[in-house]
Amino acid sequence: MKNLKQVTKKLQKAVAEVIQQYVMIEENDKIMVCLSGGKDSYTLLDLLLYFQKVAPISFELIAVNLDQKQPNFPEEILPRYLENLGVNYKIIEKNTYKIVMEKTPEGKTTCSLCSRLRRGTLYEAAKDLGCNKIALGHHRNDILETFFLNLFFSGKLETMPPKFKNDTGDLVVLRPLAFCKESDIETYANFMNFPIIPCNLCGSQENLQRKKVKQMITEWETEFPNRNAIMMNALQNVFPSHLLDTNLYDFENLESKIVATSLAN
Repeated sequence: MKNLKQVTKKLQKAVAEVIQQYVMIEENDKIMVCLSGGKDSYTLLDLLLYFQKVAPISFELIAVNLDQKQPNFPEEILPRYLENLGVNYKIIEKNTYKIVMEKTPEGKTTCSLCSRLRRGTLYEAAKDLGCNKIALGHHRNDILETFFLNLFFSGKLETMPPKFKNDTGDLVVLRPLAFCKESDIETYANFMNFPIIPCNLCGSQENLQRKKVKQMITEWETEFPNRNAIMMNALQNVFPSHLLDTNLYDFENLESKIVATSLAN
């Protein structure tokens, strides 16, 4: 079993790599770290606090949690944890739980609507707090699972990018854990004994499609070790001319270009 020092170094190296590769953090950034109370967001905050100390630039962090008024939500856990940590934070209270329950048909998963409402609320909070960037806790497994969900069920090649602008273009959204394995995050969270808040307080069932894709990827990794790393490399090595999207590559004028090139030679 990995010890704390080993897994910490692995995670720090992965986060440093993605921050550098995608130019995530710059001088005087004010970054809102979205904290849900799960293992991923606790790890995200912990690692960003580390880089805030050792980075050669100055940037500000503020941890933000959205209290969605789910029944039995332990609202005292995060404030107590963040105060003990000495971190600047804000708890936003908004009853999105009621909206989700009213709008979601019986038997359907609530996760999609809940996620959209949460995202919109957090974007507004970032602007109100004067933040120019938002950090989310999605990791490598989330990115791969989303890619295959879109491939198999939505008919598109798309996933969660490590860095992007929101629709209005006034916030940059970061995923600093994009190169981190979920298993390493889980190990780290167990070592650190984070006060985990479960995600199933609303009673929603886990998305069945995502669960199947997660199982498929896990089985692949077991049968062919390092498969996940290869797939992540593939997402960073895209050749539009070897796909079929006419919006990305000018197939229509390809023949005329070939003729012109051959005549010039």
